[in-house]
Amino acid sequence: MRTLHIDGGSGPSTLLVGERLENLERHLPAENTVIITDTTVEALYRDRFPDLPVVTIGTGESVKTLETVSRLYEALIEAEADRSSFLVGIGGGIVCDITGFVASTYLRGIGFGFVSTTLLAQVDASVGGKNGVNFGGYKNMVGTFNQPQFVICDMALLKTLSPREVGCGMGEIVKHAAIADAGMFEFLEARSADALALDPEVIEYLVYESVRIKAGVVSRDEREAGERRKLNFGHTFGHAIEKTARVPHGEAVSAGMVVAAALSVNRGLLSSSDARRLSDLLEKLNLPTTVPADAELLLDALKRDKKRAGDRIHFVLLNGLGDAVIEEIAIAELEAVIRKKA
Repeated sequence: MRTLHIDGGSGPSTLLVGERLENLERHLPAENTVIITDTTVEALYRDRFPDLPVVTIGTGESVKTLETVSRLYEALIEAEADRSSFLVGIGGGIVCDITGFVASTYLRGIGFGFVSTTLLAQVDASVGGKNGVNFGGYKNMVGTFNQPQFVICDMALLKTLSPREVGCGMGEIVKHAAIADAGMFEFLEARSADALALDPEVIEYLVYESVRIKAGVVSRDEREAGERRKLNFGHTFGHAIEKTARVPHGEAVSAGMVVAAALSVNRGLLSSSDARRLSDLLEKLNLPTTVPADAELLLDALKRDKKRAGDRIHFVLLNGLGDAVIEEIAIAELEAVIRKKA
């Protein structure tokens, strides 16, 4: 097991890469803990949970709503949870997002931690202190910045993931390499087949390095005032694609990274050969480089992006592989890109 730390404004967060679900109880307060999980994880791993109250939610983006949050508040009130209580989310990104949001707002805030059961959650959703739910069909429109006390990344839990779920996690791993670590990008190029096969040594290295990159960025810019925006590489178009084309997050971000790389080439920041390397790597990892989507719906989703400021938007580009930059781009320029691809 390897440990990383985030020094957040809401308190420190300890990231435990290689820790096991079976050891969860070692990291919990002595009493008053409630587990939140989903139906899939409960069916697979309930026998490994500590003997604690469990509240189960459904799966998929359709449950990531204020209605689900309301139901969880009711369950906590019924369980007589108070300010000394602690929540643990055991699941993927949706469970982590909802658990963190509920913990951050119930009784004005109680402690919480995560056991991440998907590759996407281990390298993205569970790390960094962003918690939230969707509203009105728009992703993460209501949320908080609040750090989990701990995040357990158990590699053994990845064995039950489908190939598509593994691929979605790989999309975020590629993102971290593309924005911050050219050596990690080269490693992915060389070991893509081993990564997809969840080779123990390879996958633990990739999870650790992704978490290391994200933890470092978050410690320097917890509330996304500057550098943390780099973690949104591929996400501006990615979130719009995810909403309009109804594809999984990692696949949408993959296509979004290709668009962002093309914009980087157009602006003279990235070579065409490096943009091609990015596309080639995504294809080797069985991720899409394009996703058909309605141009008008994409544009509407972009205009509602949280990073928009007036008629411009903070957009992450590549100044070479392993080096991201943030530039303000006019919505009109992005509109031209959308209409060209439509």
